[in-house]
Amino acid sequence: MNNFTFFNPTRIHFGKGQIAKIKEEIPANAKVMLTYGGGSIKKNGVYDQVMDALQGYEVVEFNGIEPNPHYETLVKAIALAKKESVTYILAVGGGSVIDGSKFIAAGSVYDGDSWDIIQTSGACVEAAIPLGCVLTLPATGSEMNCGSVVTKASTKDKLSFKSAHVHPVFSILDPQTTYTLPKRQIANGAVDSFVHTVEQYITYPVNAKVPDRLAESLLLTILEDGPVALEDPTNYDARANLMWVSTMALNGTLKTGVPTDWATHMIGHELTGLYNLDHAQTLAIVIPAVWKFKKQQKREKLLQYAERVFALHQGSEEERIDLAIQKTEEFFVLMGNPTRLSAYGLGEKDIPAVQEKLILHGLVKLGEHGDITPKEAGEILKLAL
Repeated sequence: MNNFTFFNPTRIHFGKGQIAKIKEEIPANAKVMLTYGGGSIKKNGVYDQVMDALQGYEVVEFNGIEPNPHYETLVKAIALAKKESVTYILAVGGGSVIDGSKFIAAGSVYDGDSWDIIQTSGACVEAAIPLGCVLTLPATGSEMNCGSVVTKASTKDKLSFKSAHVHPVFSILDPQTTYTLPKRQIANGAVDSFVHTVEQYITYPVNAKVPDRLAESLLLTILEDGPVALEDPTNYDARANLMWVSTMALNGTLKTGVPTDWATHMIGHELTGLYNLDHAQTLAIVIPAVWKFKKQQKREKLLQYAERVFALHQGSEEERIDLAIQKTEEFFVLMGNPTRLSAYGLGEKDIPAVQEKLILHGLVKLGEHGDITPKEAGEILKLAL
């Protein structure tokens, strides 16, 4: 087990009726910027609950934050926050709204060009407006980590930054807020959480039993409750388990003491930026191909995955690994996320643009061994045609 330092400052309020806790978290004299997406929170009652909890506060609203939040939109929010002297940000939505709000929180107190935050991967961030979250779409884990992904629409660049200053102060997780999500978003959330987990699990063994067993429990939960949520969207227990899984998958717990991969995410970000695929769709395409391409390097953990997650104990090692990859692909398809580029109208001709973006962004040594170059990324994508 490798050395690690772990700290997570976000307070979680989980369960029914917890939106009312907002008033206990935000200082009474705060001027709050309420950020959200396309307005679905006004249709499902979440907006009303939030506004009830914000009674007595001065509130500035900013909506229209896109899936894969656009830099061009977020800079407008930064300008508004500065103009209105906002002192607290409350993000209500899924990972895109929360990611975008982290950028707003940092950019609102940054004196330079806010794109510096992205270009330096967050290194230039020295402060941020405090941020709270009401999660309505479990997937990214952004509600309990310090990471953010932002897309510059004009150049099709999807890039990330991290800063301890944008760690949410608190996050509210009420599974009931997810009842009205479209099936596509339910599927995306499950697949995103699944891939977050395996990116920290299927690398190489370091005898880290605790994060390994925890990862396996999260994967089994997604396999069990993902299809339940699709069939019965108001099943509280299934929605509660999936919501907590998505948070636990990327709040820093799983990476304690283990090597991590993230090649799939980096390649997937380029597919999203270039071709506007959903983030989870790109993950479903790329990760089985990564496993096939790196089968020998990941052999021991793929076998462990086959045995502990899918209970595959018969056949040769090669057969068990191949079947585990196949079963993973079948699960993604069951959830509504095909695992081939062709399913999204993409082919071999579209691969070079991904490689060029990886080079442009300096992503030339990916994976847990740093040995996936843009050339290898192209070979991986060819396995997903």
